[in-house]
Amino acid sequence: MSTILKLSTNSLRRVAKSPFFCLGILFIVLFGLTYNNSSIDKEEFPLTQVGNQCSLFAASMDNLELESPDLSLIQNSSVVGNSPPLIISSKVLGSLVGSEIIVEEKRKEITGYIIQPGDSLWSIADHFGISLDTIRWANDLNKSSVLKVGNKLIIPPVSGALHLVESGDTLSGIANDYKGKVEEIIAYSDIDEDGKIFVGDILVIPGGKMPVAAQSSYTQVPLADSYLSFPTQGTISQGLHWYNAIDIANKCGTPIYAAAKGTVQKTGYIKIGGNRVRIIHSNGIVTYYGHLSRISVSPGQVVSQGQLIGYMGNTGYTIGATGCHLHFDILNKGVINPLLKYPVGTYISWK
Repeated sequence: MSTILKLSTNSLRRVAKSPFFCLGILFIVLFGLTYNNSSIDKEEFPLTQVGNQCSLFAASMDNLELESPDLSLIQNSSVVGNSPPLIISSKVLGSLVGSEIIVEEKRKEITGYIIQPGDSLWSIADHFGISLDTIRWANDLNKSSVLKVGNKLIIPPVSGALHLVESGDTLSGIANDYKGKVEEIIAYSDIDEDGKIFVGDILVIPGGKMPVAAQSSYTQVPLADSYLSFPTQGTISQGLHWYNAIDIANKCGTPIYAAAKGTVQKTGYIKIGGNRVRIIHSNGIVTYYGHLSRISVSPGQVVSQGQLIGYMGNTGYTIGATGCHLHFDILNKGVINPLLKYPVGTYISWK
């Protein structure tokens, strides 16, 4: 009996050394991979040669790392490896899900969020990865505020505070008041790299803490009825919302006009406001016209009351039922938007 086992063992060894045996094993492995529709890229998986012995473990020499198998002796005549036939490295694993690792770029712009059923300030803050205070400060909320489904919240890109620039403000002064850093304010705000700021700019202060003075309420100052004219014609589609805006809906392409004489402060595209125009007027009031389909003026241009500045659109963040509309804002603390007196659904026009 021992003689028979010895002959069998020697025979197995001779077969294992045979190149035909290696080719047969290779064919079986490749056929198995093809049959199972493997997502691994088609590569050559040569059998690893160790001395003059042929390994039964196929591997791509560039992408795979071999692992010494655990050997088991079966009936004192056969040796079987327990390791999986393919030991996949992190490099190969990356290639299975794509040729590049996609890293989500950190958001650097203020965005909006429509409150959904079941939402809480905590769940919204957790979803966006910012603090509860950040959402409260940005939306003028307190611990007893109740969220209303369908309302829009302003979501800063990072934990911190927002600041509306007033006459006399400086970046260094704002950074000091909010315990922030000038370079971080520039990186996260809609301002030029040179740090020049304008009245009406809304700055993001990463890591900032709201000063006690900034949390106090402001006296509401109404504008004279004759000071600002209607910036367009249409239906009041949304009442007062952030910052101090009223929405006017109409067909896309409806003309938009300067509400008063002034100087164009800024134009261009931003994520939440889309194509927008900002005008500063002689009394320091800054008017904002957002979601335009096209802009017809440029920064530094002096415009008259009623002068064409662009056309209504739905660019930027316009999720919801409002569709094509003008986001008309007054970017001054305490100044009442004159369109606030018109209920939602009112049609306004110059006639």
